Order: sequence, then structure tokens, then C-alpha cells
Amino acid sequence: MKNNIFRVGLRLSLLAFLVLPLSLVLPLSAAFTTSHAFADSGAARGATEKIRILYEDGVDAIGTYCMGMVELALESIDHNYEIEVVTGDYSPARIIESVRTGELTLMWGSGDKDMEQQLLPVHIPLYKGLLGHRIMIIHPDNQYKFDQVNTLEDLQRLTFGQGTTWADTRILEHNGLHVHRVNKYPSLFYMIDGGRFDALPRGVQEPWSEIASRPELDLTVEQRLMLVYRMPFYLYVSHDNPQLAADLERGLRIAIADGRFDEFFFNDPTVQDVLSKAQLQNRVIIPLDNPTMSAGTPVDEPELWLDINAL
Repeated sequence: MKNNIFRVGLRLSLLAFLVLPLSLVLPLSAAFTTSHAFADSGAARGATEKIRILYEDGVDAIGTYCMGMVELALESIDHNYEIEVVTGDYSPARIIESVRTGELTLMWGSGDKDMEQQLLPVHIPLYKGLLGHRIMIIHPDNQYKFDQVNTLEDLQRLTFGQGTTWADTRILEHNGLHVHRVNKYPSLFYMIDGGRFDALPRGVQEPWSEIASRPELDLTVEQRLMLVYRMPFYLYVSHDNPQLAADLERGLRIAIADGRFDEFFFNDPTVQDVLSKAQLQNRVIIPLDNPTMSAGTPVDEPELWLDINAL
């Protein structure tokens, strides 16, 4: 019988982890616990186990979404887990190391070969690959350049700005695009305004807020194109914790099969905002290859990925 038990201690607090453009992360200090004893078949498998996660309630939209996905997975399985939210000031590298050693139990981030060597991924793309859909910030005077683009070869005639260490930078360069690597994130917007390169590709959820926060610059969202490549966003646990990874994957697959996963995804406020503003289905798609993906990426399971044509 389905059973939820919530025990609230101190206030939730935690940062989400993103291995896309800007890395945000997850640390510790006990604040909030949620116990799950959900049965999909038979009795629960023994004593409750803690899952220590970094998260800051109401601060990071991606973190809130991923925490909801963890809850969704745990609702569907026959094992007792208790979520313990923790806080702290950790670097991205320390977050990964904390999950690897078991100080933290779980984190979320983009899927790539390097990350999957360090930690064990749950191979279910939490955002259905949405984060691999990129639209561009440009100077308004440059829209005419993009009106002439319909293929990758056309795009290769233009120039793009990206952060030096971003995973996206390697992907764009691998596909023959001319990329200006920039060390400081804020500088990218001033360089677009100043004509140093033609476009700044961003995740579909990012351009509008970034432009709105810089009203002194003459920037706009490019109107007709979208770069698309496989970019999964996974839950990660330690390689020493394969049972938790298997349980989370099983729970998410149950939610996919019964429709709760898609319901959660399409009702997320950030996703709804993206689909409304970006008009993905009306854009010319330029497909790119992602050389950073691991061999374990479930590219042959269409139900795990966003289908633009079905929007």
C-alpha cells in the first residue's frame, strides 16, 4: 500500500549541480528528511536507507525539478529510502568527490564520458534531452545572417562565443563551428553587443532571463534556428552503490510507463516557459553530433527523449 511519511526538521537548503555552461553544486548540513516506503510488488526490502542530497528549496529551478524526479522514482519502488537534505559551500570537484566517497549519496548533472567514469549514472534523461536544444543570443542587427542559414555548412561560416571549459564548447568545435573561447561568463554578452562574434548559443531555458538582466546591452534571441544534440541530464551515485542506481532507474521507468514522468515534465513551470517562448516546433533544426556522450547513452529509446514534432 502506498505510504508517504514526511519528517520536517530544519529548513531545506541545497544547490543543484549542472555540468553545462555554469556549474552549480550540492553540499551538507542536515535539514529535512523524507521517508519512502512505497510498494509496487511485495514487502519492502529491509531497513530504511538514507539518501543524502544537496538542494536549496526555492532557489534553483533545476534542483527543484531534479528533487521532484527523485521523489517520483522513490514513489514507485519497494525499498525504504529516506532523503536527507544537506547544505554547505562545496566546489564542483568536491561535490563529485563527496558522492564518490559516500559523504553525499546522490547528485545530478549532464551526461558525458568523463563524468560517467567518476560516478555511476542512472541512464534516464531527466529533462528528456531538452538541455541539448540550443538557441542563440545575437545582436539585433545580425538577424539577417541567420535568415540565410539552413544547414550545418551554412552555420560554419559564422562565429560563436562559449565559455572556455563548457561541455558545449567541445561539441560546437567538433562539428566544425568557429568558437571564441572566453574565460569570464559575463564577458560573452558584452562581446556579442560589441560584434566580436555572431552568436552565443544557450540552453533553451536561458536567453530571456540573461538578456533581461542586462538591459544596457543591445541583445535579442535569434528568431528561427535551433541547434540540437543529445545532451542527457542524469542522477548520479557512487560506483559503490549500484543498488540505488538500479532502484532509481526502475522507479523512473515505472513512472515513464504509467505517464507520471511526462506529466511531471510538461507541468514543470520552467519547461512550460521554455515551450511557450522558444517555439521549438517552429524552428529550423541544425543537428549536431555530441562526441562527449558515453556508449551507455540510451539513444535508441525514443520514449526517453523529447519529440519536437509531437508538441
